[in-house]
Amino acid sequence: MAMKASLQLRVGTQLTMTPQLQQAIALLQLSTLDLRQEIQQAMESNPLLELDEEFGEQAVVETPEEEWASEIPAELSTDSEWSDTYTDLAAPAGGEGPDFERQAEGQSLRGHLAWQLAMSDLAPRERQIAESLIDAVDDAGYLSSPLDEQCEGLRAQGLTGLRSREVEAVLLRLQQFEPTGVFARDLRECLALQLAALPDDTPCLPQARRLVRQFLEALAGDDRRLLKRRLGLDDAALDATIALVRALDPRPGSAFAGVTDDYVVPDLVAYHDRHGWRVELNPEALPRLRIQPDYAALIRRADTSDDNRFLKDHLQEARWLMKSLASRNDTLLRVGREILARQLDFLEQGEEAMKPLILADIAEAVEMHESTISRVTTQKFIHTPRGVFELKYFFSSQVGGEGDGDAHSSTAIRARIRKLIQEEPPRKPLSDSKLVALLDEAGIKVARRTVAKYREAMGIPSSSERKRLR
Repeated sequence: MAMKASLQLRVGTQLTMTPQLQQAIALLQLSTLDLRQEIQQAMESNPLLELDEEFGEQAVVETPEEEWASEIPAELSTDSEWSDTYTDLAAPAGGEGPDFERQAEGQSLRGHLAWQLAMSDLAPRERQIAESLIDAVDDAGYLSSPLDEQCEGLRAQGLTGLRSREVEAVLLRLQQFEPTGVFARDLRECLALQLAALPDDTPCLPQARRLVRQFLEALAGDDRRLLKRRLGLDDAALDATIALVRALDPRPGSAFAGVTDDYVVPDLVAYHDRHGWRVELNPEALPRLRIQPDYAALIRRADTSDDNRFLKDHLQEARWLMKSLASRNDTLLRVGREILARQLDFLEQGEEAMKPLILADIAEAVEMHESTISRVTTQKFIHTPRGVFELKYFFSSQVGGEGDGDAHSSTAIRARIRKLIQEEPPRKPLSDSKLVALLDEAGIKVARRTVAKYREAMGIPSSSERKRLR
């Protein structure tokens, strides 16, 4: 049967990120220090950009509309690339575009996991289970407590009808997070998770999986004879299999250990005046940019020379950068004001008054996606009368019940536990069980295991150790 060639027209829609949207997203997730470096590099490569004399809120400084401006589109079409219209003025070697993935560098392991959780599509009940599991991850990336203890603690927090298989189902989702191997319950599971993430055509992969699953103890004892016999491998194949296993990371969370921020520039400032609490952009955080007027005046409408094209390309790039900066600051300000509006009690009374708050609450209020809220609250800081805090600090899970009257944030509970211990009799320190009873009297229902976990997270010894130290 002969086949005929034909043309068919299909109509459809496709979501494509425009170059200006990509740039706005990239700038949104940068810290202030990183953004300063980005602006400095842009100024060095673009003669149409220059610093304004004053510092203040980033605004778009438009040049007078000249006749030639009509030749520069306000934005590119969604199915085009920058290079289709303009030459790539600052393309890195190799032709690769910017990396828009959020960098893990400079963040704690739990912070990195919490960010990935915020980006996931878990239901509220599953999210609460996931937050409890993240709290139970140790510095090496392993789950530090058995699942039955997790179930017990979650039931005490108000999750009715919870079964261990429901927690295990959430755990399987979390084990897909980065770094690969995190949330493992032992070394064998940690290595197996990393092997499962490798491509199927990886040499010696089936043998390595079987080795980890059945003969890890023999590998630790360097019993090559047993391994060769049971795996059916010769010396060369065994060496390759062992090399693959030893290339895995037995402590996937160790890369995040000891992470600290050396220097912080607050992006926002919260203060109180006669009108109440106000949140504004920090005027000293970023320099104010403008279009260089002398170069802009040289651009001519119909001139197609290389010099004139050079100026037009750089003018468009400068305008898009300035609009992206203005959009970033507007988003940051809106999110910061909404967060502080919900945490005014913290500003006035301290940590004990912190309310439960999740990304979805702010996302709904400002009509943005949760992923945008996650970007804009990471490595962005606000200066308040109580100190400088990362915006993510104001988010905390709900503990104690599902009703508004019974809800307490984990941050507030930690602060109350710390205060109770500070005020305890020196010769008779409060046990974790007693702390549970005192919290219950204050209307906060929390499990003893949760109290112990919060106490250990704050670096506070047990009651017997506190008594001995005193």
